[in-house]
Amino acid sequence: MRIDYLKHGFGYKHKNLILKLVVTIFFFGLVLKVVFFHSLPLNFLPVPEHPFPEKTNTVPEHQNTLVSEHVPENEDQLSHTNTEKCDYLSGDWVPNPKGPLYSENCNHIEPYQNCLKNGRPDREFLYWKWVPRKCDLRSFDAYKFLNAMRNKAWALIGDSITRNHVKSFICMLSTVGQPVVIYEEEGFKSKRWHFPSYNFTLSVIWSPFLVEADIIEDINGIPNSEIELHLDKLSSKWKDQFMNFDYIIISCGKWFLRSAIYYENDTILGCHSCPKRNLTELEFTFAYRKAIKFVLNYIVSSNHKGMILYRTFTPDHFENGEWSNGGTCKRTKPVKEGEMEIKYLNKMLRDIELKEVGNAVNEASRNGVNLKVVDFVPLSLLRPDGHPGPYREFHPFDKNKDKNVKVQNDCLHWCLPGPIDSWNDILMEMVLNG
Repeated sequence: MRIDYLKHGFGYKHKNLILKLVVTIFFFGLVLKVVFFHSLPLNFLPVPEHPFPEKTNTVPEHQNTLVSEHVPENEDQLSHTNTEKCDYLSGDWVPNPKGPLYSENCNHIEPYQNCLKNGRPDREFLYWKWVPRKCDLRSFDAYKFLNAMRNKAWALIGDSITRNHVKSFICMLSTVGQPVVIYEEEGFKSKRWHFPSYNFTLSVIWSPFLVEADIIEDINGIPNSEIELHLDKLSSKWKDQFMNFDYIIISCGKWFLRSAIYYENDTILGCHSCPKRNLTELEFTFAYRKAIKFVLNYIVSSNHKGMILYRTFTPDHFENGEWSNGGTCKRTKPVKEGEMEIKYLNKMLRDIELKEVGNAVNEASRNGVNLKVVDFVPLSLLRPDGHPGPYREFHPFDKNKDKNVKVQNDCLHWCLPGPIDSWNDILMEMVLNG
């Protein structure tokens, strides 16, 4: 019996001791854990998971990559992803391996603008892009543009450079979908396209003086007598439709250098370059300033609710002559800023435009009219390589052609595709990003 007692007594005390030891170790570990974690820096402390995390304003990573490509849900919503006051016109032409957005196979290109199909042998002029020095300029995005311009109407008003520009514009937009021609004037003086999927219309209106002009032309479109120019009457071709457009790009220029009789109040004021007429000789700058002022006065008081862009004229690059006396443009690369000066007559035209439009912009702002000036001269001046030259004609040096026929060089208009496409990159930023 003694033996059983000792065995059972020893077992009970042994178990009690083990239990006390386990409890002591547990509490010691708990104290150690509390002391250890309180001694750690805050950024080492674990963050407890919670089934209902608090909402934050953090944008998910995948959304951040798409912010700059956001397409407004409402066509009137503007994006401000770029620098608010970016000088898109101060920059450089840099190599662009991607090349143009469209090819010479765009069926909207006029034959005299299609340099590649006309046999121009070099292609390097296609692989340059205009890059502003202090901000980003994204390439034209036809899908984004058309989405933002749903139910809108655009018009480009001016001379043959305007027609040149509209063909660049329509070729870029056609990479998304082909438009339908809904109006065409005989001889393609004016034309209108419609993009049904976006209910977007684009018009080009031929009005080289913007004011009323009586022009008698020969079969090649060259006036065969003095132009009769009414400096106090707007051309009805654009005036009658002006309020129907949401966005307007308007311009004029080179035509004012031609021989013309100037009228005001239906009375002859004088004439420019009319040696055979007994009329007061007036400088073209006189008519140019008067016409632009008259056009701008109408615009600033028009109560137009869209956007109006006055585009300055584009410089030519004739060297060793002009259009009519053998001038050529044989360069195949862009030039650097300062390597080529703007011609004296071109500078006179541009100075008048910048002064008069600058004054009008301020007055328009006070009247609630959104008028802006877009001066493409700085970037266009650096591209003497971008013109058709002799390739305004189909294979001008073909051995089967008459060697005695003079080859006309065109150093005024632009090859398509070509440098003029960069105008649309800038216009898209101005319109969509303010």
